[in-house]
Amino acid sequence: MISFTNFLFVPANRPERYAKAAASGADMICIDLEDSVPAGEKDAARQSVLTALADLDREKTAVRINGLNTVDGLADLLALRNADHCPALLFVPMVESAGEIEIAHNILGDKVDGLVPLIETVKGLRVGDAIAASKGVTAMMFGGGDFSAELGTKLEWEPLLAARGAFIMCCASAQIGAIDVPYIDMSNEEGLAEECARAKAMGFHAKAAIHPKQLAAIQTAMRASDAEIAEATEALAAYEQAGGKAINHNGRMLEAPVMQRYRRIVESARFNSNMDEGK
Repeated sequence: MISFTNFLFVPANRPERYAKAAASGADMICIDLEDSVPAGEKDAARQSVLTALADLDREKTAVRINGLNTVDGLADLLALRNADHCPALLFVPMVESAGEIEIAHNILGDKVDGLVPLIETVKGLRVGDAIAASKGVTAMMFGGGDFSAELGTKLEWEPLLAARGAFIMCCASAQIGAIDVPYIDMSNEEGLAEECARAKAMGFHAKAAIHPKQLAAIQTAMRASDAEIAEATEALAAYEQAGGKAINHNGRMLEAPVMQRYRRIVESARFNSNMDEGK
């Protein structure tokens, strides 16, 4: 499962922003070679990324390449293959087949810790199970912007609810992390908090940010609260004391499927605590 609850996109053609993004408090930054970079600046942006990777914290750095059905995407992939330094994660946009991920994995091998396909089309979602189960995939991201454009809807919660639900099931079937699309109304803090809460309740593990001011709200919403951690810890202790048998605890039934969720909450809380101490 993924080790972050938020990450911040930073344009690859703005290298002066890399260090600022890394110091923003984001769990991870994702340097974007795709949508953020105009066609005429792709080569220069790619070189900026390759140069900067030597100085950035690898464990907290990801790169989004261009789509693998484009010349720029293939150039990105081959450049990283030959690079001395690579990011921890590689985000692959507009994925519509498991074959695309197989290509990325075969070329990069273990030079990155994980591949993150972006599901941004109906065609991609239709084969989401196979993409999620592909070798090297550690998480998938729901690309709601392109998805809503294809459907002809607004990038809002309700029009994309069915797609999000299908996406979450693909991630759950492969036991990988699920990342939600950024919230684009940067002036609506209440709306961001509400969408984060909905995403967490649906089963998402992280949400992307497009501005540093969104990070705190995402982290607060996506991480387990103190009350959730206390509830999980108490339930695990009671279940263990009962010898791993189904019991009634505080008016609720504790059994194996329920305990699996509680264990994830406690494990995630421990990891986040260790990560915070290391910042």
